[in-house]
Amino acid sequence: MATKKQVNPTRMELTKLKKKLATAVRGHKLLKDKRDELMRQFLDLVRENKALRERVEEGIAKANKDFVLARAGMEDEEINAAFMAPRQSVSLEGGIKNVMSVEVPVFEYKTRTADENDIYSYGYAFTSSDLDGAVASLSTVLQDMLRLAEVEKSCQLMAAEIEKTRRRVNALEHVMIPDTQESIKYIQMKLDENERSTQIRLMKVKDMLLEEAHHYKEKMLAHEQ
Repeated sequence: MATKKQVNPTRMELTKLKKKLATAVRGHKLLKDKRDELMRQFLDLVRENKALRERVEEGIAKANKDFVLARAGMEDEEINAAFMAPRQSVSLEGGIKNVMSVEVPVFEYKTRTADENDIYSYGYAFTSSDLDGAVASLSTVLQDMLRLAEVEKSCQLMAAEIEKTRRRVNALEHVMIPDTQESIKYIQMKLDENERSTQIRLMKVKDMLLEEAHHYKEKMLAHEQ
């Protein structure tokens, strides 16, 4: 009732509220569509995140196992010497892309050379095959690790956007639209009441005028007689 008392029951206000309601309804539909699409993409990312994490953990576990085996068969000095002069280097570039108004990170890495064998910075004569397997495992898992970082951060950002969109949808659906509809109903009721009151007053004025005219006619007839 407090909201209704603050509304000015005029036709101008009624027109303004009807436009506001139409905008709110259209915005509500757009936000619901956005929320649903965000949820769909979010669930796809969650599934991808699960698969990536499993692959990354499996690859790192394999690399650790191979490193343990390599250290068991090689001296620490030999392992340190094997990695003293790397032949390959990796550069990482970060960017962003817009997904349903959410800016998510994008990582791109480039190697200094295209030769896959350049990941081995040592000769094979004095190293074990376990060390080769560890290096290969880490090289393979690098791309999945970068994609996992993208996906996990994207999930966090999209979850926050979904929650924000959900609050906006609820505010429109349960507060703004019902309040505006109630205000429109209240103004329409007041305008109808005013119109009926005006019609009643006009009818009374008409009856009074007819009655005065009738009395005037009677007086005129009496005067003529």
